Amino acid sequence: MGWSKRLMLSVSFATLLNFLPIQNEVSASSGDKVIPMGHSIGIQMDLSGIFVTNDVLVNNEQWLKAGDSIIRLNGTDIVSLGDFEHIMMKVKKEKIHMNISRKGASVEVLAEKDAVKRLLPFLKDRTEGTGTLTYVDPQRGTYGALGHQIVDSSLKSPPPFKNGAIYLSEIEQIKKSMPGSPGYKISSIVEDEEYLGTIRTNGIYGIFGAWNDAYKKVLAEPLEIMQPAELQAGAAEIFTTVKGTEVEKFSIQIIDIEEEQFHFVLTDAKLLETTGGILQGMSGSPVIQNGKFVGAVTHMFVDEPKKGAGLFLVTMRDGEQRK
Repeated sequence: MGWSKRLMLSVSFATLLNFLPIQNEVSASSGDKVIPMGHSIGIQMDLSGIFVTNDVLVNNEQWLKAGDSIIRLNGTDIVSLGDFEHIMMKVKKEKIHMNISRKGASVEVLAEKDAVKRLLPFLKDRTEGTGTLTYVDPQRGTYGALGHQIVDSSLKSPPPFKNGAIYLSEIEQIKKSMPGSPGYKISSIVEDEEYLGTIRTNGIYGIFGAWNDAYKKVLAEPLEIMQPAELQAGAAEIFTTVKGTEVEKFSIQIIDIEEEQFHFVLTDAKLLETTGGILQGMSGSPVIQNGKFVGAVTHMFVDEPKKGAGLFLVTMRDGEQRK
């Protein structure tokens, strides 16, 4: 499966990912600085195997289940859709022995050849989506994005993956948010060959990995990380992209502060006119107050699209060292 140039988030913020191990310990102590980003990113992850996306009948009584991973066909190991297609071209018998991994258990299935041939539209070895880049740490050469874990929309779980990368993407269209109906961004990758960074971790506080030092054109000046006790109710701003690749600043109002998160409302008339509220795809947008880096947008209130929740950057940074 090739990279799809057009990306659109599903109804959940968690649309959907350990590549280069990073040993540096990460903690956001007072005085630490990272670069706030706000760029729209395309996310591509190569899965660690072939996965079934829908329940599919493969003989008179046995089904493959969504989330199953196909391990072997007729005794031959397969790790990609290319392997699957290559083996199927050589199969002559009408019955095919399939070895499946299902929720950690091994399952053997004797499938009909014609049914297996029809499986291809219901198989995937890659997952992809879009979101917002939160920060780059120029000292450690790392980045963080999204502020929450990626859950594959067809597998209904965080997908096991062998490698992945993020790319700068360009916003082409906006579907406005309305109460009860979240809006979204439609975007495409700017340059397929120029990745921004690799994906090392898909954790509960976001995706993290090694930043591509060769990619200089999206870097701004570092800001000091704000400690949660410093955040105050009142004016703040978010950095995000709603047109092309340009990162813009928009005003928000912090309305509630909790131990690990905070709530806010969008107050910027220009942003509200363009988006109707928070969009799917804004997840990861940096939040700034008084020149300090507070955290990242993570969720919206579906019935009140002007209202959202954010994760403190100190918490998100802790996610960099979790495996």
